[in-house]
Formats: sequence, structure tokens, C-alpha cells
Amino acid sequence: MKNLANGQTTAHHNPKKGFRIHLLVFVLTIPVIWLIWFFTDRTYPWPAWQTAAWATGLLFHFLGVYVFKKRIKN
Repeated sequence: MKNLANGQTTAHHNPKKGFRIHLLVFVLTIPVIWLIWFFTDRTYPWPAWQTAAWATGLLFHFLGVYVFKKRIKN
């Protein structure tokens, strides 16, 4: 609770952990979205838009954490 009282979360202090959480949510959610599409109206592949947009965000999150590293000043 100390981190929450300061207005900063654990993911803010550990960017790699934040990215891993983001990746895990992506990996668990995207198949569910595609299953919903599969069992409903399959005339238009609308989950492709969500997958592409979220993957782009995930790519930029990866680049921000692992490629363009920024030191957090305490």
C-alpha cells in the first residue's frame, strides 16, 4: 500500500514487469475475442482490428521498456 499512497504502482517502478503483465493480458484476451467472433457472425473479421491495434501498442510498450530505456529518478 505504500506505493499506492505515493501515487505510483509496482509496474511504474519495474517497467519489465509492467510489460510482462501487458503481454499476458494480450495473450489471454485476444483468443477470447476471436472465439466470440467465431461463434457469432463471421461475415467480417472484426477482431483483426483489435488484434492489430493492441499488438501495435504492445510493440511500442516493448520498445519503450527494452530498446529505448529511460532511467527513473527516485
